[in-house]
Amino acid sequence: MSGERSGSDRAAVPIERIHPDRATLVAEEAVAGLQLGDRAPADRPYLVLNMIVTADGAAAVAGRTGPLDGPADRAVFHGLRTQVDAVMVGATTVAVERYGRLVREPRRRERRQAAGLAPDPLACVVSGHLSLPADVPLLQDPDSRVLVLTRLEGDVGPVAAELEYLREPPGGSELAPFLGRLRSDHGVRSVLCEGGPKVNSALLAEGLVDELFLTVAPTLVGGTPSVTLVRGPLLGVPAELELVWCLEAGGFLFLRYALRRGDAERLDAPARAERRGDRISR
Repeated sequence: MSGERSGSDRAAVPIERIHPDRATLVAEEAVAGLQLGDRAPADRPYLVLNMIVTADGAAAVAGRTGPLDGPADRAVFHGLRTQVDAVMVGATTVAVERYGRLVREPRRRERRQAAGLAPDPLACVVSGHLSLPADVPLLQDPDSRVLVLTRLEGDVGPVAAELEYLREPPGGSELAPFLGRLRSDHGVRSVLCEGGPKVNSALLAEGLVDELFLTVAPTLVGGTPSVTLVRGPLLGVPAELELVWCLEAGGFLFLRYALRRGDAERLDAPARAERRGDRISR
């Protein structure tokens, strides 16, 4: 699970771009100006995953992502949150990682507003059992807007956040109807998904993921990982990835992949040329 990366990174963190061309950047600025919403298809938001894994494939240590992160990772993690209308995350991840307000620093909220976004992204929590603890800091933050995506009736109890429910009929398992309604009912054009692995697997199986931002931490944990990037049945068709860019800082690798589709690219020429080698298909 990608999780709630710890700490604050007020200082500019340098990061090296090593593909498609070499350049020295500031980590948070490396993921600025993505304009993901401009790429949204007509029937759903444009959706990207952001995850961190160790070099041997574990997505958490003792259930948490905190032991894996570093200054550049935190800058990229929080920088991506400034780029989207909504952040999607599974209820288990919210509870385990003790999610709080998604964009805490005023300068980042100002950056979002300058880009035409709301100061805080909409928090979309996927919950199959409505077992989300009401004391999670995100739910007790009066400045947060939370939308629970569920197929159950009921609620999670009294909370301080602005809380709504987006419900689909029971019996189904698809996430596509929820994403469609995020677009039509809530005007969401871009979504950042931060896991966990079951949510990632469901999105991939339905062909709803457009890009993957994957951080590889210079760490080995050994054993059989209890938390991985995805978890569930094999995908019907393997998801092929196209490397858009690769960044490096302190031994961490930051990989941006576009998911290849079987059909032709649907990216217009200006967007395709936004950065040399940045061929995004959806």
